[in-house]
Amino acid sequence: MVRVRPSTGPDSRVDQPYDEFYDADGCVRPVYEQLARTVASLGADELAVRTIERDMAHADRGVTYDHQGVEAVFPFDPIPRILTESAWRHIAAGVRQRVRALEAFLDDVYGAQQILADGVIPRALVLRSTHFRREVHGLRPANGVRVHVSGVDLVRDADGTFLVLEDNLRVPSGVSYALDNRRTTTTRFPELLRGYHVESIDTYPSQLLAALRASAPDGVNDPTVVLLTPGPYNAAYFEHAYLARRMGIPLVQPSDLICSGGRCYLRSTRRSNEVHVIYRRIDDAYLDPVAFDPTSLLGVAGLIVAAREGTVTIANAVGNGVADDKLIGTWVPTMIDYYLGEQPLLGMVPTYRLNDPDEVAWVIANLDRLVVKPTDGAGGKGVVVGTTATDEELTNLAGELRAHPYRFIAQPIIPLSTHHTLDGRALHVDLRPFAINHGDHIWVMPGGLTRTGPAPGVLVVNSSQGGGSKDTWVLRPGNGRVRTSRSVIGLVDQVRADIDTPNPEATQ
Repeated sequence: MVRVRPSTGPDSRVDQPYDEFYDADGCVRPVYEQLARTVASLGADELAVRTIERDMAHADRGVTYDHQGVEAVFPFDPIPRILTESAWRHIAAGVRQRVRALEAFLDDVYGAQQILADGVIPRALVLRSTHFRREVHGLRPANGVRVHVSGVDLVRDADGTFLVLEDNLRVPSGVSYALDNRRTTTTRFPELLRGYHVESIDTYPSQLLAALRASAPDGVNDPTVVLLTPGPYNAAYFEHAYLARRMGIPLVQPSDLICSGGRCYLRSTRRSNEVHVIYRRIDDAYLDPVAFDPTSLLGVAGLIVAAREGTVTIANAVGNGVADDKLIGTWVPTMIDYYLGEQPLLGMVPTYRLNDPDEVAWVIANLDRLVVKPTDGAGGKGVVVGTTATDEELTNLAGELRAHPYRFIAQPIIPLSTHHTLDGRALHVDLRPFAINHGDHIWVMPGGLTRTGPAPGVLVVNSSQGGGSKDTWVLRPGNGRVRTSRSVIGLVDQVRADIDTPNPEATQ
């Protein structure tokens, strides 16, 4: 993997981010010009009223998330992010390629382990990963699919190039917010779509259900599919309920299932119905108290035995986390070459593997200009951004790196691209496209979820850290461009100024 050490010059700690809405001259980029015209024509008061109505509707419908123990309305900015058809074609092809390679790696590492025998990836790194599950070695799903749903996190560097930040192959979340964002746009802000032909994302639930049904055990023609949730107190429960409802399948908790005789059943007041596919939203460690954590109250005892018997499929497969371990993930370009014989279509954020003492020493000496992440972390937890960390935080982190270097990776601070919001702020954004593997083909939902930072300059954009989101548009081929004069751009700036000024009549 190519690793580029940050410059040590005093003015080069972080490059200027790529602005997705404005070009270098401060003019609206062509793809946004019609949107700018529409925003200007609507006016600040109307947009403010609709924003309040949107928040009230989200609160009523439970479009919320858990932020530091408080249930809050998930922040949504109505100014969409727009991707051209050509840009999306490249992204989707790169995502499909990664999924194919990661599927091959998981099949190999839980089977023959040829890539380890060939010394392509150090065996010790894989076997010591906290997400490598020896309990499922040799267990192969009916149709060979382990990554039924994946979310590939992309960021845009200072040049506007999309780079892979990390893969999410365990229980990737967030698609419900992307779907609801589109619903909000079409119902609350339909005028914004004027002049644009945007790819639909409405088929995601049916695509997911078809992939789950296709993964059923051999010989099952009409499988019973359920969505397994930890319960209503889980931070992503809105998504669990939303997807189950859209797919028309039962939403179940662990107490609703029972495994007996190598089979899994859905409890019922009349009789027990056999379950063939479980779309689980519970982490591996808690999934089966017999196979994993015996103290887990969220698991279904005997589930892994039933999976080994081939009577039930668990989606996503148990053990996928070894492939989205942030250290092992640095070998994905190598996996693409090893398994597919291809060159990566998407580049990756340069990453420092802390398996060399000299590398560890250099990273410790430059912590104030790097991002350090736990290899098994998720949701932005444990991430330390050197430019904003305190001296005490950096000192403590240096001690952790000396003691347990294999638990971390380090990356140069990428200036995530920014996107303007309705209130005029420029927030850092990333993109999580969602891919569904049907076995014979991989479908990528056009657009995915754009996440925004909670405030200007904040690089961690996870919702668990207070971030929000935008609707993400992928334009269909043939979208026309409507030129916008500088006078219209001035009107947009005036709308921003009006929104920043409190308007009692609009907020009562």
